[in-house]
Amino acid sequence: MNKRWDIFCTVIDNFGDIGVCWRLARQLASQHELVVRLWINDLVSFNHIAPDVDLTAKQQWVQSVDIRYWQESFINIEPADVVIEAFSCKLPDSYINSMITLPQTSVWLNLEYLSAENWVIGCHGLASPHPYLPLIKHFFFPGFVSGTGGLLLEQHLLIDKKSFNALSQLEFWRHLGVPERKEKELRVSMFCYDDAPLGNLLSVLATSSTPVYVLLFQGPIVNSAAVFFGVTSLEIGGVLQSGQLTVQLIPFLEQSNYDRLLWACDINFVRGEDSFVRAQWATRPFIWHIYPQENNAHQIKLDAFLDLYTRDMPSNMAATVLALWHSWNDGTQIKDAWLSFIAQQVNLTQHSETWVDQLSSLGDLASNLILFSQENRI
Repeated sequence: MNKRWDIFCTVIDNFGDIGVCWRLARQLASQHELVVRLWINDLVSFNHIAPDVDLTAKQQWVQSVDIRYWQESFINIEPADVVIEAFSCKLPDSYINSMITLPQTSVWLNLEYLSAENWVIGCHGLASPHPYLPLIKHFFFPGFVSGTGGLLLEQHLLIDKKSFNALSQLEFWRHLGVPERKEKELRVSMFCYDDAPLGNLLSVLATSSTPVYVLLFQGPIVNSAAVFFGVTSLEIGGVLQSGQLTVQLIPFLEQSNYDRLLWACDINFVRGEDSFVRAQWATRPFIWHIYPQENNAHQIKLDAFLDLYTRDMPSNMAATVLALWHSWNDGTQIKDAWLSFIAQQVNLTQHSETWVDQLSSLGDLASNLILFSQENRI
């Protein structure tokens, strides 16, 4: 058994990378009882989703994980049995050189970004020899189908979701400082990039036939909400209303509380990778705002997932999902797409439950990483 694991993660401009790495590190440590060091270059961003993290500590233990502040002047340290280079971040040269001095060579894995594109299956597990050192790095791809590494799924998550009953929801809303639901109210979580057509959607929600309560996460997108409501700013905890619409600004949440928010809402808007996966486990209708790339390269990735996700849907329901997701990602007219989506809410929820059964049959990412590392230990 490879007991010692190092995970290297660099935060560039969003929270998805550290969100995935933090969940993985905790699962390896708590569920599989491994010794895990998480190397992270940005403690401030990390603290948004892990408030117990000390911004000043170069080394600290949080939830059984040894967290190390990854600085440019990297310390000399013995490499772990398994080394994860998350999302193509570059390992320190001194660390790579130390890997060849071990009695048994480390298993070196490049944990790649999540994609539903067909080529992923052919690349999952591929070996990449180092150009001049006797080391081999393997590419490990998360995914939604057999032949990939699966998705992060803690052992207890789906059980905890089932036990999250009406009383649990009431307590959660009180803890969050959010009022109880009104009769027939639609509750929506909103986590998106700042180029989302939020103002257009809020205009539609304000004229809804039933009350709509939107939980909007802090970030640059708040400016769009402020413009819509005609205010100069919106503080955390602040509430604004227009017609049937209420918007409350909330802070970033610790990850287990973010999961509960997804469970407690009727519709979830998510972005990037971590929240995208968690929305699927929540078995609620969701809309994904994919990270924009140059030359619209992200559209290929978006359509690959939509093709897979809607494959077993009736044609009218699939068309509804495609219309809203594309409208949300390219900023086109959103009213008709939203109304059609809401009309399919019950059917979409049922599809989400079937989808989760399919995903959970693949095994979880952490367990699959452990199995792969054991098979490739030299």
